[in-house]
Amino acid sequence: MRRLLFALLGIGLMVAVPTSKSYAQSRSQQEDDERRKAEDEADKKKKQKEKEWSLGQAPLPKINAAGPCPFVRVLYDAGRYVELKANKESVEAVGYTGEIEGVRASCSYKGAEPIKMKIAVGFALGRGAQAAGQSKDYRYWVAVTLRNRAVLAKEYFNLHANFKPGEDRMLMVDNLDGIEIPRATATVNGANFEVLVGFDVTPEMAAFNRDGKRFRMNAFSSATAKAATPPTTPPAPPAAAAPAAAPAAAAAPK
Repeated sequence: MRRLLFALLGIGLMVAVPTSKSYAQSRSQQEDDERRKAEDEADKKKKQKEKEWSLGQAPLPKINAAGPCPFVRVLYDAGRYVELKANKESVEAVGYTGEIEGVRASCSYKGAEPIKMKIAVGFALGRGAQAAGQSKDYRYWVAVTLRNRAVLAKEYFNLHANFKPGEDRMLMVDNLDGIEIPRATATVNGANFEVLVGFDVTPEMAAFNRDGKRFRMNAFSSATAKAATPPTTPPAPPAAAAPAAAPAAAAAPK
């Protein structure tokens, strides 16, 4: 190895000193390589994030049905779960949170048989400053209705979430099988029914969701305001004093 290094050193001494132009070209090539590497890393992270947030196709294989499947959707008033200490609408008062990110469903039926359904529900769960402990049992429900009419059946489910130390958010998918919807005759198809999904929320939570409120962080945090220290020199006369910076406003829901 040492002989090789010395041989390379000898060759280097025999070649001409590189010109400024060749040096600039080499540096430009290196910058291009670093930029391409950074772009590749960013692209990999983006694809990984999209993969994590996707419910995917695997849980629900395609099943042939004699007619259309029931319409499936998330009830807007119950699509989010937000715990607020003392019903105070601020980021500092948030406990555990949850949001139903999406629902995928498949169905099968023929003749006068009941409609058999499989559902995959995707959840984005969070742990705020007021959350107690590291785990939470989220309660949600699935309801079958005559479309835009009466509720035929409603069943509750529990989703247990364990947050790792230092973790404040996680994604989960809950797969439900064995949902059956009876039909009076063979002429009644899935389009007559609707399947709704939602969290078991309090009236206050439902009102919060109904109003479309979401928390928004300020552009300038209070920590930035606290970082400012008073000058060590004597204060200037009032007429020449600069106006004091306005305090940062508290985070407010949209």
